[in-house]
Amino acid sequence: MNPRLVIFDNDGVLVDSESIAHRVLSGYLTELGFPFTLEESYRHFLGNAARTVHTVVADRYGGTLPADFTARCNERVFAAFELELRAVQGASTVLTELRRRGIPYCLASSSDHAWIDLTLERTGLRPLLPPEVVFSAQDVGGVGKPAPDLFLHAAASFGIDPRDCLVVEDSPNGVSAARAAGMPVIGYTALTPESSLTGATLFVQRLTGILDHLVHGH
Repeated sequence: MNPRLVIFDNDGVLVDSESIAHRVLSGYLTELGFPFTLEESYRHFLGNAARTVHTVVADRYGGTLPADFTARCNERVFAAFELELRAVQGASTVLTELRRRGIPYCLASSSDHAWIDLTLERTGLRPLLPPEVVFSAQDVGGVGKPAPDLFLHAAASFGIDPRDCLVVEDSPNGVSAARAAGMPVIGYTALTPESSLTGATLFVQRLTGILDHLVHGH
């Protein structure tokens, strides 16, 4: 593969935030009387916008979450991040090597900029991902994945045709968004099974495996 731009998802791909966030989320929902296991949290909420939690709880339990649920859950997640958050193994290696090879890259996440900034600062990835290469659903009117808007916006910001981009994703919504944008996509399967990432062009279980599929230089 010889992409002109590599676009990374953030949570679960570059920063190891998913396991922490879903442990906190499932625990908080259970505490409120809406039991979810960690595995169920991954299945229902991985790569989805926060509002999905309200919808799933309503559908599954006929229940309503407190109005401040998202804010309180985020507070708990941020507190856990302060203690536990790390970069995904190989993340800095991959970004450094892409930079060395002269292959442009960026980050495109459905999360808001405050969340992304916190994760990049906490994991030490900020020097490799300055603000000008970080895109959030906030930049496209809050329209997150599986809509293609975010990926198309990232490509346009670099002036690169979507077909010349390569996306790295770990969620079904992320893969769907990339496909809708007309972009090939590598499915990262450390947390998500291949069967859930239908439509991915190929799969890697280690992040550094991406480098094996890229042509050197341009």
